[in-house]
Amino acid sequence: MSALINPQDAHFWIFIALLAFAFILWRAKVPRMAVQALDDAGAKVQAQLDEAALLRDEARALLEEIKVKREETDRAAAEMLADAQADAERLRGLAVLELEEEIRRMGQLAERKIAVAEAQAAAEVKAAAADLAAHAAETVLAARIAGATTDPLIDAGLKGLASRFS
Repeated sequence: MSALINPQDAHFWIFIALLAFAFILWRAKVPRMAVQALDDAGAKVQAQLDEAALLRDEARALLEEIKVKREETDRAAAEMLADAQADAERLRGLAVLELEEEIRRMGQLAERKIAVAEAQAAAEVKAAAADLAAHAAETVLAARIAGATTDPLIDAGLKGLASRFS
């Protein structure tokens, strides 16, 4: 402390210069400017904090809105899926009924074709049997005519006719 009261010491003059510098700063209202700058910086920080809080609140509200919309979308998707499954089941049932009807119609058509084919085959067999019988009769008659000069039945029939006409 003795150095600060002795004008011969350098520390004394440094202390005096420091006091003069502080007085000049005080007169120039530097502390008030420093406080003002700090207050302005504090106000900016507070405004940024308020804006951040507002943005956080908006983000929370948006998140809640998104959650609600997602739940609604999930419900709508579940309903659409259920409707699609019901439609698919209904269409499957209709397709089964149509397929059964088509199979029944095809079976009836096949039965009709078989009946027609059977009738046609029976007619062809009858025609072939009639042709074969006619051919056999022709062969037998041709063999009788060729083998005998006269047929006793024909001769008897002719005599019976001749006696009737006379």
